Amino acid sequence: MNLHAAEVSALAEIIARLESFAQPADLVLRTYFREHPKLGQKERARLAETAFGWLRRKRSLNALAGDEARANAILALNRIAGLSVRELAAALSARESTWLRERLAQAPAPAPALQAELPDWLYLRLASQWGVAECQAFAHYSQQPAALDLRVNTQITTREDLQAALAATSIQSEFTPYSPLGLRISGKPALQNHPLFRAGHFEVQDEGSQLVTMLLNPGRHQLVVDFCAGAGGKTLALAAAMRGQGQIFAFDLAERRLRSLRERVTRGTFSNVQPWQIADENDPKLARLAAKADKVLVDAPCSGFGTLRRNPDLKWRHAETAVTELARKQARILSAAARLVKPGGRLVYATCSILAEENEAVVEGFLREQPGFRLQSAAEILAHAKIKLDTGVFLQLLPQRHGCDGFFAAVLRRQE
Repeated sequence: MNLHAAEVSALAEIIARLESFAQPADLVLRTYFREHPKLGQKERARLAETAFGWLRRKRSLNALAGDEARANAILALNRIAGLSVRELAAALSARESTWLRERLAQAPAPAPALQAELPDWLYLRLASQWGVAECQAFAHYSQQPAALDLRVNTQITTREDLQAALAATSIQSEFTPYSPLGLRISGKPALQNHPLFRAGHFEVQDEGSQLVTMLLNPGRHQLVVDFCAGAGGKTLALAAAMRGQGQIFAFDLAERRLRSLRERVTRGTFSNVQPWQIADENDPKLARLAAKADKVLVDAPCSGFGTLRRNPDLKWRHAETAVTELARKQARILSAAARLVKPGGRLVYATCSILAEENEAVVEGFLREQPGFRLQSAAEILAHAKIKLDTGVFLQLLPQRHGCDGFFAAVLRRQE
């Protein structure tokens, strides 16, 4: 079989699997590649990149190709992977070649939501929330692959030393513009087996995520809770900020995520992290920490629309009704986490969403029901840490403005 013919068939099968949106896109690809071990590294890389490109531009490609997976694969290999009609010709039937030329000659549809590559409901919400120009800017930026950011483990090394050590292995980087702990990597080098990674010198973490943890500003001997720890990216950043001292309780519902967290804690040489599996936000064991925590982070489950550059499938996996249910869940989690904050303590509510319903509205509802908490300025906290970033009282990071993932965070202080 011709190389490109094999790629068309493989990509068509991948797209057919992705189209169900039953699983995250990266899991779909890992499963497919495990089932097809004879695919070479270059073929896997191009298939993965093209599949994610298809997800980013699914709406306009569907408008030309319909729902048929092979037709979408052909268009994606042309428009995203850059294979010309001539290069693809040997992989296609005469009918398919004619069809491709006809489709490429068609003018793009003028519909704003289609041009933005967003579902109608999401486009309308963002245009209403920000205005059309900002919405279009976000949509355009979200169609680009995300940068690869690292956070230096200051328990082991410095950002300058890490940059030099990476350069010695032909990995070039630059300092992230806001986070004093971040490096932005050039290209897409494989880092999972890099000796510096295995030795715990850095973690892969988006700059926006790094900035969220800095709002907590934990002291070395404090008791800190990461209420929705997941695999522990922010937990590890907090542990490093505390120089491995104090105590961090990392909660999550899933044991598999906590296993990953434990592995990362070991690699980072931290001894101050206690992973706890909980049943839900009202697990009775949480009563042990009631009103005892100096700092609590709620990195709430959310739509994830701020991460569309990395996870373009999310805009198709989440229905409009799901956002309303997520907002209710976020409010419940935030209220439960607040019970752990001691008088004078700090509570940070964060999401990687860009929707006001999951962000400002949740915080405003919380403050109405919790008069013992007051909003603090995120900009002032960052300025005190000598970070030159002012998005107002809330931390509001947007890909099109700040070059990182979209994040929201609110800082809440419990009254003495």
